[in-house]
Amino acid sequence: MAGITLAIAEAKLAVWLAAEEALATSQSYEIEVEGNRRQLSRADLGQVAKRIDYWNGWVVRLGGLATGRSRTRTIIN
Repeated sequence: MAGITLAIAEAKLAVWLAAEEALATSQSYEIEVEGNRRQLSRADLGQVAKRIDYWNGWVVRLGGLATGRSRTRTIIN
């Protein structure tokens, strides 16, 4: 894998946001991520929230790099 791109991170975030929405309105949701099919239930909302945070972090980091607004600083003495 060449690395996680902004497009990949945004797509993954969208998948997990859809899972959260479905779980909020029904008892279960089936999701397929990278060929792995999983059945999620309301009890898994904590896991879904963790994955949303994870992918949102990637989107924020990569989005900052794409716009040149990264939080990384180089200090030269």
